[in-house]
Amino acid sequence: MRMARRRLLLVAALVAAGLPAVATTASSAPDATVVVNARAGLATVPDTALGVNHAIWDSQLGTDAVAGLLGDAGVRMMRYPGGSYGDIYHWKDHTAPGGYVAPNTDFDTFMSGVRRAQAQPIIIANYGTGTPQEAADWVRYANITKGYGAKYWEIGNELYGNGHYGSAWEADDHPDKSPAGYARETVAYAQAMKAVDPTIKIGAVLTTPANWPDAIVAAGDAASWNQTVLSIAGPYVDFVVVHWYPSGSTAAETMASADQVSDMTYLLRQQIARHAGPDAERIGIAMTELNTTYGRNTQPGALFAAEAYTSLLENGVFTVDWWNTHNGPGRASTVAGQPDYDDFGLLSSGTCVDGGACEPPLNTPFAPYHALKMLSLFARPGDQLVRAGSGDPSVRAHAARRPNGDLAVLLLNSDPDNARTVAIDYAGYTPSAAAPTVHTFTNGATEISTSNDGNALSRTLPPFSLTTLVLHPSAPARLPATPGQPASAEVTDRTATITWPPVPGAAKYEVHRQFGTTGEQWGETSGTTFTVGNLNPGTRYTVNVLARTAAGAVSWASPPLTVTTGSPARSTCAVRLSTVSDWSSGYVGGIDITNTGTHPISDWTLTFDWPTGRQQVGSGWNATWTQTGNAVTVTGSTRIEPNATVGVGYVGNYTGPNIAPAAFRLNGTLCRTAA
Repeated sequence: MRMARRRLLLVAALVAAGLPAVATTASSAPDATVVVNARAGLATVPDTALGVNHAIWDSQLGTDAVAGLLGDAGVRMMRYPGGSYGDIYHWKDHTAPGGYVAPNTDFDTFMSGVRRAQAQPIIIANYGTGTPQEAADWVRYANITKGYGAKYWEIGNELYGNGHYGSAWEADDHPDKSPAGYARETVAYAQAMKAVDPTIKIGAVLTTPANWPDAIVAAGDAASWNQTVLSIAGPYVDFVVVHWYPSGSTAAETMASADQVSDMTYLLRQQIARHAGPDAERIGIAMTELNTTYGRNTQPGALFAAEAYTSLLENGVFTVDWWNTHNGPGRASTVAGQPDYDDFGLLSSGTCVDGGACEPPLNTPFAPYHALKMLSLFARPGDQLVRAGSGDPSVRAHAARRPNGDLAVLLLNSDPDNARTVAIDYAGYTPSAAAPTVHTFTNGATEISTSNDGNALSRTLPPFSLTTLVLHPSAPARLPATPGQPASAEVTDRTATITWPPVPGAAKYEVHRQFGTTGEQWGETSGTTFTVGNLNPGTRYTVNVLARTAAGAVSWASPPLTVTTGSPARSTCAVRLSTVSDWSSGYVGGIDITNTGTHPISDWTLTFDWPTGRQQVGSGWNATWTQTGNAVTVTGSTRIEPNATVGVGYVGNYTGPNIAPAAFRLNGTLCRTAA
């Protein structure tokens, strides 16, 4: 009722002002409501956001035609020399022993294409068959001799695939192929390269949460790849590198995989914070390879690209790089009524698959290319992404607030057969009555169409489509400066204290929690510190701070801060989790329960909730295990004497990031969680 009433009030106000009422695009009731909450700020779009890979075996590398296409799509990061080739490529003589190198694909040719596209490079230094000195010489040539200003350098590519965990697709001539060996050499690379140019940023290879070999501890290792690499190399690197190729055999499955992004990045940041040493928050996350398994050249691939890029950028990943610019066909099929070639490339290679089916002419853009172009129309460097969402699983929504006051809304309809009419409600933003600029990419289209029509409150989305609305504010306003990054001063099981830098001219500050797309205001203060109580233990909270002037003008939302409440410092029980073994989709775990009180405990019940809906107890022992939804109940009859401990075990299954529960209750009493 509240949202419908707001739309009626806006129409009434326009009529009262003598302006034409806003027209809707459909007379029927909406299929879904999209909510855009401009007070729930997410990450700011960096100039490195939209990226692609460009490989030395690609004969079109650096050509004017390709550079022009990538530049037109808003690509601002280009990765070289291409995946696993990075670990066999020697830049000085432009060779890759064991691999094919196309003519005219050397580093200078690559950089000329990068410059034509107005992008910047991210370069893989050869770890597998190279040396720290070779990498340092490359930095010297790139930035001292040529003045290219190449800022981002990865140390190798997917080195966890060097055979240490059983699979060996990545070249690695080092005798020590363990994560500790990689980490120690990464330190040597970083030191040698930064001795040449201290301004460069060094990236270390990590595994993506819930993707092999994440969490596996190999024979002879003390910990997993990520923990080991971060513990040794963390103080010497500036970002971490992950790759993601989510599986799915339908458009719905591949789109649903993007729902893991928030938990994926949260778990990565937990690992960085725990293991990378002091000042770990400076370490960024780069997704330098991304693609899908279904509809790679057709509309499902475009929808996935738009959803995955946006979700990753919303969660603070500073670059997302599609694999690949050109790649070549795999097999021909028909997907969503359109020819698909199972080609990882954004652009056609112009070749044929076995059996005779041929791709369109060379450099013809595939559907994911248009998705990247749509993203460049939706969110530009410097825009702040804000929370948006829909109650219809077929409709996904994202939004970006621009420095000039405009608001862009990206709407995805993943239903292949039916249009969706959506009503759009806004919090913290009032759009003007002017017709928005509308960009649309539909199934089978060869370009994005642009028009000025409709209104800000309703839209009919074609089947299997991407739509961006660009809106203007109802009236220009002079807003106070946006508060800087909040920080957590103290977090307990029930309270959180946050602080932020002062904003000149601010009379008060509002603290808002992101609660889905609706949000809730925790409170306000005239100072720069705020403490909230009555929180739930073991719970993740994301908040923003907004500045307000005495005249009532409210700023943009600050960057988000996520805090997780813990367990009490003292309790009559303590719980410690352990992992015996992990195979990246399941694990054997243990829970030790200690009676820290003064009385024996009999017939006990331990309860906890999984943090995600993708975690499950498969089986358990030494107690009776049950699970309903996310809630797990463990019932035992073993008597626990004061200062005594009993252990229970289980097999846990997971799809997506396996985030440990943080709150346990024994017979209703909240326990202390021990390290």
